[in-house]
Order: sequence, then C-alpha cells, then structure tokens
Amino acid sequence: MTNRRLLSCADLVELDELDEPLSDQGKCVPLYGRTPRQLADAIRRGEWPRDMDFDRFMARELLPVSNRYWSQLVVAERMSQWLDALGVESVVDIGSGPGKLCVAGALAGERRFVGIEQRKNLVHEARRLAELFGVSERARFVHAVFGETRVPQADAYYLYNPFGENLFSVDDALDGEVELSNRRFVQDTRAVEALLRDAPVGTHLITYNGFGGRVPASYKLIHSDRALPCLLRLWTKVTPVELGEGPYDDSLG
Repeated sequence: MTNRRLLSCADLVELDELDEPLSDQGKCVPLYGRTPRQLADAIRRGEWPRDMDFDRFMARELLPVSNRYWSQLVVAERMSQWLDALGVESVVDIGSGPGKLCVAGALAGERRFVGIEQRKNLVHEARRLAELFGVSERARFVHAVFGETRVPQADAYYLYNPFGENLFSVDDALDGEVELSNRRFVQDTRAVEALLRDAPVGTHLITYNGFGGRVPASYKLIHSDRALPCLLRLWTKVTPVELGEGPYDDSLG
C-alpha cells in the first residue's frame, strides 16, 4: 500500500471541487437549559440547537473531545436534507461513538439508524442517549469490531473518518482500550471498500472527512458540502460494474 498523508479538514476544503454551490446552512438556535424532549421537538421543527446544548446530555468525560471525534449537528442536518430527497430509510454509521449522529438523524425524520462501535462504554452511552431522546426504536447500537462482524444491509452508510485514529500518536488517541495500528487501518479501509463493492446498485455512501480508502469506481459523487468544518460528500452506486480503481475519498485521488 502506498503511504499517504491523511488530509486535514482544511486540506479537504482547499482541494474539493464541488458539484453544487455551497450549502445555505441555517443558524443554530441557542437552546441551553432545554430538556431532551424540548430539544427533540425543536429538531423535528427544523430548529437545530447548538452542539453545546445537545452535548451536555452526554457523559461529562466525553465533552472535551466531542468536537474532534463526534459529528456536529450541522452535519446531521445537511445529511438529513440529502437523504430526505433520496428517500433513504435506513443508515448504518460505522464508528458511531456515543451515538450523536444516529440520535440526531433519527430525531430529524423517520429513518432507522444502526451504529457500529468497538468501544463498549460508547455503545452504552449511545443507547442511553437514544433512550433519553426517545428514539431507541429507530437508533440502535451494536458493540462490535468492524471487519469482524456482519454489517447490516442499509440504504446508506455513513463514515466520519473512523479509522484515522489508527494513525494518531499515542497522546492523540481517544484512549488505550482498543487496538490501534497501521495494520488495523489497512484492514478496516479495505473492509469498507469490499462492503461498498458488494452493495447493490442504489446504495449511498456519506463520508465526512473521508474514510482513508478508495470509493469504488461504481459510485458517482452526487453532493458535496464544504461549508461545514470538514468536507461532507454523498456518493451513489450507479452500476454493478467496477471499471478500474476509484478515487481516495480524502483527496481528489
């Protein structure tokens, strides 16, 4: 495998060539002090709160790293808009952390979400968050190591650079509870590539800051949004035939 530098969010913004204008994201509504039910009702009305207002319902020890490791609410909002237009009913989040994206996405509509997460404490937190916001029937979480478990079939798969931590320094890793290595990085990115190749035509892929591997050539880039902190992209599989190698999702490939 050729050694490549994983691009930062700033790199991705500079390199991206959009297929559509920048998104017109609405302003976040200050809703500090509201109950989970009030926040849920606001999201359903399209009044998205600030991340700090949502994050305060997560475990205290997760708050300092929330902005770095978990998808922001503006990502869930933009993704929901795209998936509404496509009629997507089910999403699998690979590397779902404490469930923020899945819970927020479930609140925004009627879609079903399954999160796959290798850290048991984060799965516990995700399930608690889904219960708290009343979406546990449509936001479920599986404690498993990606590549060693069967991934549910879904209309769409979401990845927020879930394997990049394998290349971090020890000091930058979230914790020392799971295996982190170059071997795991290669293994996991190849497993995603295989999952996408085997998926049926019409499957969607949403990436936020890439996933470190190649998007199969059978996928067409449908949407890009660089108005967010990192680059958000949506791809759709348009043919069962693979014609050569696709691009790396964290670069212009």
